[in-house]
Amino acid sequence: MKWLVSILCTIFLAHPAYADGDKMRVPDNAKLKEECGSCHVVYPPKLLAAADWQRLMSGLDKHFGANAELDAGDNKVLLDFLQRHAGNVAKHGAASMRISDTPWFKREHAGLSAKAWSHPQVKRSANCTACHVNAERGDWSERGIRMPGGLRYEEEGDD
Repeated sequence: MKWLVSILCTIFLAHPAYADGDKMRVPDNAKLKEECGSCHVVYPPKLLAAADWQRLMSGLDKHFGANAELDAGDNKVLLDFLQRHAGNVAKHGAASMRISDTPWFKREHAGLSAKAWSHPQVKRSANCTACHVNAERGDWSERGIRMPGGLRYEEEGDD
């Protein structure tokens, strides 16, 4: 019986949907890829809470220094989609509407030194593709992380 449970667990955990645990993914949405992906990598909607998506989408005329306004119909369709796939407030809420200010982001990147964020290939926390090399294809898995030259993730307790 133990061998059967062991085999089933191996099959279940090897399945791509479960292999990366709480894998970040971008649900398929052509409009999201077209509108948001024309200027930057398409972030998984789960990375912000629903209220943050509401505030972000209502201020697209001043979207982090750029005018990213959409017509009202496209805005509503995208907002509905983003809110439907949003993260929870406790982990993914950010007063600044910046993913890098969420508790989840800070916890996930806690092992990176200040030097990492100023590295010439990284420059800022919003440059996800510096390390998440497959992010533009919607793959945010840990196995797709490649740290730029000389950088490493410091586990707690590493010296």
